[in-house]
Amino acid sequence: MESSGPRARCPVQEQRARWERKRACTARELLETERRYQEQLGLVATYFVGILRAKGTLRPPERQALFGPWELIYGASQELLPYLEGGHWGQGLERFCPHLELYTQFAANAERSQTTLQEQLKKSKRFRRFVRLQEGRPEFGGLQLQDLLPLPLQRLQQYENLVVALAENTSPNSPDHQQLTRAARLISETAQRVHTIGQKQKNEQRLRRVQALLSGRQAKGLTSGRWFLRQGWLLVVPPRGEPRPRMFFLFSDVLLMAKPRPPFHLLQSGTFACRALYPTAQCQLHRVFGHSGGPCGGLLSLSFPHEKLLLMSTDQEELLQWYHSLTLAISSQKN
Repeated sequence: MESSGPRARCPVQEQRARWERKRACTARELLETERRYQEQLGLVATYFVGILRAKGTLRPPERQALFGPWELIYGASQELLPYLEGGHWGQGLERFCPHLELYTQFAANAERSQTTLQEQLKKSKRFRRFVRLQEGRPEFGGLQLQDLLPLPLQRLQQYENLVVALAENTSPNSPDHQQLTRAARLISETAQRVHTIGQKQKNEQRLRRVQALLSGRQAKGLTSGRWFLRQGWLLVVPPRGEPRPRMFFLFSDVLLMAKPRPPFHLLQSGTFACRALYPTAQCQLHRVFGHSGGPCGGLLSLSFPHEKLLLMSTDQEELLQWYHSLTLAISSQKN
């Protein structure tokens, strides 16, 4: 019978040792990255926010639109770092969590911030010269202001990854386990809210772009309040005659078919005229052919109460993507 050596460890002890190694590694990474994060927050707070306030280069509303709650976020990091340096992870993160609302506010202002930066760089020579001067400082290491503005949102994602890992690798018997678990939950909830805000902002940008492509009285307000899914050219196959190319815009609740304006049209060249709106809730979708994965393209059948569309593409991969997007839009309206 084999006997275990004097140094043999039971599986429970080995698991605890792995947890402790992962915890120590995660804690070290959280500390080191927080130091770098605070340093970069401080550069913007000192050389941009503070000096712009003192010099009056930007009016207060423009400065607030550009930086949002940047200085408050910097202050929250300054409060957190001493706790991390002292190894008081649970206590420090518990005190940090009430500041998470600042990250939600920052995310809600992100699009406005980028717009303000581009507008001021374009119209204010004084501001443009100031930004170039500050970015040229050796402390910035070649980073530009536009590179630094998304920093808090990037850091929030790091917080989620690191604090969740820290909580998962902390023993339930540890005195800070409950604090870390609660902090991980609150940070994850905030990260999800911020992600939702970002998705809405991207969708609004896409809707504005699509609305600019549509012209004519019928096009006004067509994109308002909708979720954009995809756009592209498809061939409409009529009962008789040749297939006609049309531009299609798929939203969460409707499929819009549009026809390009003539290139010689002085005011509306390059835009599209809305030809029809098809509610996805009333659509029955079938693939007529295009199942084989071959190079020959395919055909989709879309049936509505008063009309039937046959849409063709010579690119089967493109048609498959349309099929999946249409399926998603139809199912979302019927649930």
